[in-house]
Amino acid sequence: MFEQTFKNIDDILHKDAGCGSELDYVEQTSWVLFLKYLDDLEKDKATAAELSGKTYTNIIAKEFQWTIWATPKDKDGKLDHHKALTGDDLADFVNIKLFPYLKKFKADAESADTIEYKIGEIFSELKNRIQSGYNLREVINRIDELRFRTHAEKHEMSHLYEDKIKNMGNAGRNGGEYYTPRPLIKTIVKVVAPEIGQKIYDGAVGSAGFLVEAFEYLKHSKKLTTADVTTLQKKTFYGKEKKSLAYIIGTMNMIFHGIEAPNIVHTNTLAENLADIQEKDRYDIVLANPPFGGKERAEVQQNFPIKTGETASLFLQHFIKILKAGGKAGVVIKNTFLSNTDNASVSLRKLLLENCNLHTVLDLPGGTFTGAGVKTVVLFFEKGSSTKKVWFYQLNLDRNLGKTNALNEKDLAEFVLLQQTKGESENSWSIYVKDIDQTTFDLSAKNPNKKAEVALRQPQEILEEMKALDKESAGILNSILELI
Repeated sequence: MFEQTFKNIDDILHKDAGCGSELDYVEQTSWVLFLKYLDDLEKDKATAAELSGKTYTNIIAKEFQWTIWATPKDKDGKLDHHKALTGDDLADFVNIKLFPYLKKFKADAESADTIEYKIGEIFSELKNRIQSGYNLREVINRIDELRFRTHAEKHEMSHLYEDKIKNMGNAGRNGGEYYTPRPLIKTIVKVVAPEIGQKIYDGAVGSAGFLVEAFEYLKHSKKLTTADVTTLQKKTFYGKEKKSLAYIIGTMNMIFHGIEAPNIVHTNTLAENLADIQEKDRYDIVLANPPFGGKERAEVQQNFPIKTGETASLFLQHFIKILKAGGKAGVVIKNTFLSNTDNASVSLRKLLLENCNLHTVLDLPGGTFTGAGVKTVVLFFEKGSSTKKVWFYQLNLDRNLGKTNALNEKDLAEFVLLQQTKGESENSWSIYVKDIDQTTFDLSAKNPNKKAEVALRQPQEILEEMKALDKESAGILNSILELI
């Protein structure tokens, strides 16, 4: 039901002059979906309060509640067309009354870790791009068909929202930076193995895929106590995001997955001076896929001991600094990080090897990130002791990855298994840091165990051999006939 509804909404938005791409479809579907989700959440809270003999005060004032402005119903439970706004009346209500009302929540909220604050923040960042009030009416009617009351309904909706983000990632216009393949994230989380009580951080949060998967992992890691649930809701997941759309989508993605007031801050992580990071600012776990290829301005580079314009290299310095002693990380980075010869790359590899135990490097095939031809590796490290030995695993697949042939968890199963013992195989090997070049600290992933590939013959060579075999067969046949 959710899937068909999302497709129908995309078809409606495709006709609207204000929405030009998959990114707009996701953004505009998100705010309407969020208000319907919020309405169902308030109903659940009111029911729970009633059962325990308490009264629930709605967050949203009556005239701005979904059932009043969006979908007023008649006595038969059908949309009341006499009361339901449409066309210019609906567009004006949303733009002139609803959005300004919701924006004010940010200033009025008691603290940043409340859903009220998040409502205000979301509607401060967003604007309604659906120009036609008639299209908006159709979108509202479609979304009103959805329910978010049961666990199964919420699970299905969050899963399909992830799919929309994935499609956005495939749609170009920098959409790919919002989406890391979920099988890869799940694998990284499994290897890093966070525990309840640890603070988990992603400084390039995007659509919050790492935080969402860490939440799913921890939810199923043990039977949760009431204290565990509070810890997961309030004191576990932290993120920062520079771009407005990614910030909105990441926040909503976490809310849809069950984190009511995500600790995600809309800020440029790299604008923070590394020298200002104190012990209280540090985290137990870092999970991230920072943007690579970007170029940061000179004043931003001044915040880092190792000066470089490469965004991913600045993020890696930030992650090393912000980890607690004994903290663990799983970070995706371009594979050229292992071998680049520029001063910044050499200094950064030296910093990583001296300050952390880089125990595992997962070398991924091209095409892992749909739409990006960049080859990447995942660095798994622990802060607090230097690296003596690095275990490498090269993911070799018998197919090319792409939109219709994406990475799956089964592809990574051998890696997860071997990583526990750091065993040698055709795809894995270890190197000792003392044996690498001590001036360049080159960590190029050259697999010494990979069997030499049999060279494929040219088509002409195969045709020549076929002709020769045909000639030989004909000769044998003639010899037999002569004997007869």
